[in-house]
Amino acid sequence: MALLSPLMGMVSDALGRKALVVASVFALALPTAAMVGVQTVHGLTVWRFVQGLAVPGVTVVAIAYIGEEFRAAAMVRVMTLYITGSVLGGFLGRFLLGHLTDYMSWRAAFGVMALLNVAGGVLVWRVLPPSRHFVADRRVASTLATLMALLRHPALQAAGALGFTALFAQVGMFTFVNFHLAAAPYHFSPAALANVFGVYLIGVVVTPLAGRWIPRLGARRTILLSVGLAGLGVLVTLLPSVAGIVTGLALASCGTFITQSATLSYIAYRIDHGRSLASGLYYTAYYAGGFCGAWVGGVAYAHGGWAGTVALLVATQALGWWVAWRFMAAPAAARA
Repeated sequence: MALLSPLMGMVSDALGRKALVVASVFALALPTAAMVGVQTVHGLTVWRFVQGLAVPGVTVVAIAYIGEEFRAAAMVRVMTLYITGSVLGGFLGRFLLGHLTDYMSWRAAFGVMALLNVAGGVLVWRVLPPSRHFVADRRVASTLATLMALLRHPALQAAGALGFTALFAQVGMFTFVNFHLAAAPYHFSPAALANVFGVYLIGVVVTPLAGRWIPRLGARRTILLSVGLAGLGVLVTLLPSVAGIVTGLALASCGTFITQSATLSYIAYRIDHGRSLASGLYYTAYYAGGFCGAWVGGVAYAHGGWAGTVALLVATQALGWWVAWRFMAAPAAARA
């Protein structure tokens, strides 16, 4: 996803929005269906990689679509609704697979997910309105000039750094809390671990409410508060009780979802040319953070257990808070 996001941004700026989103949702169903017949871990990894190639056609292009079709407070509300849908999808993907495997093989469960991808493609094709404000840019020289300008854009640099730290902490947290809860003294089953992702549903409620706060507080102030909330949540997971751990996960998730909404709104306000490419560059940093969170988080967990992982995640969130405080300030007239 990190590798393909900028390229998908360029393709979208040249070809359009809705058709690319619809095609990407349908394309996601193909590798998901292919997992039904996979026989090795290597094969599963390959098809998961192919899945990732299809995702930026949705995430990157959708952000550009929202930034073009909506402005001011309406744009923030729609952006938070989009993030809410992403949160709900993140929950259902883990929750459904975790429980389907109680009734069928994990291969058959991926077949069910492929059918849901197809249904989602049909829904987007029928419901999503065509773009009204899209202006195609098919000139290679112009695209390269836009790319270089965006790479030097201070707002996009700050947003990318913040996105890196946000997904680093989120992926690291939800990856290794599974190991923590599966071990003694908790001994959670796969279904019980799937239920832990129910904390995502709190984000489904909180994120739309954030759409009302962001225009009032401003993106920077909202991010400072939400990153602080996420860091507090990670620290709370050090409590020994299951209730304390789940509460910490809920707080951290809400903080991350609000941060994501405010950051994307920040980008949409400040980037008025090459929006899809800007989204692609942001998601490159964002998904790279997720990769590093899983990788470096694994090292931290192997050497320091859950406490070591928490220390790493909090340090990363502190870095994100500093980026927002130091580099995301904006003139009052342009403040989001």
